[in-house]
Amino acid sequence: MTDTHQHDKAHSHGAAPDANTRLLSIALALIVGFLLIEVIVAIISGSLALLSDAGHMLTDAAALAGSLVAIRLAARPSSSRWTFGLKRAEILSAAVNGVTLVVISGIVAVEAIRRLLDPPEVEGGPVLVVALLGVAVNLVAVWVLAKANRQSLNVEGSFQHILTDLYGFIATVVAGIVILVTGFTRADSIASLIVVVLMLHAAWGLLKDSGRILLEGTPEGVDLDAIRGHLLEPAHVLAIHDLHAWTVTSDLPALSAHVTLTDECFQDGHAPRVLDELQACLVGHFDVEHSTFQLEPAGHTAHEPGTDHA
Repeated sequence: MTDTHQHDKAHSHGAAPDANTRLLSIALALIVGFLLIEVIVAIISGSLALLSDAGHMLTDAAALAGSLVAIRLAARPSSSRWTFGLKRAEILSAAVNGVTLVVISGIVAVEAIRRLLDPPEVEGGPVLVVALLGVAVNLVAVWVLAKANRQSLNVEGSFQHILTDLYGFIATVVAGIVILVTGFTRADSIASLIVVVLMLHAAWGLLKDSGRILLEGTPEGVDLDAIRGHLLEPAHVLAIHDLHAWTVTSDLPALSAHVTLTDECFQDGHAPRVLDELQACLVGHFDVEHSTFQLEPAGHTAHEPGTDHA
């Protein structure tokens, strides 16, 4: 079997890990500081919308903290026990964030429905002031995280948390204005339900993307038929089988395949040149730098156990 591993070739997309750490730390400080203020005002004013926003911001803080931990874990070198290092820590972090969003959205939805049926008194003034401040804080946090490498699912998960919270605060601003102008206190619960929908949307995206990676599904946007067609182009390549593509972690797609070559490739020493062509094809056309190819003579497939000819 011939391997072409490219662990040391870093993809040059977006910010470096050190820059991501700095930007995430700034956003975390902003969110935690505002979270404390929002919880206090929510309790004093009796606003469920503010409390639900605070719950969402708590998940934002957890997402940011988890992202920072995951970056540090992913930076650890590989070993004989962890051959890819701990690079999937960021994917696990994204999955945990998605589950947390689902749980919190369920709790908020139940309470919002209860308050729709029996609305309590809500002070619109404090709700409006804190929501406006929340919009400002989240705008700054979104601006900070927009500079990070959002091709990382870890960072993108944190960014989506903050962006969703920004939308939630905008809904709360509208609720505060409605309460002040009309006295319609159910607007607070309606705003909470809007936040729930946004949280579920963010959770679905995180769980879908992290689930695909954890289950080693074909990376999104990767067309295996197109890859197979390109790999069949070099001279002396007869067939491609056992073709698999997966994602180790964000920005690290991987591919393996068994490549059937003409017998003369192994007789005249031409096989290494075919291997170079296959690797160059993957890097040039599909940006896949980690690949493993098993080069086989034409007669090998017939007696290979468990061969997948698809």
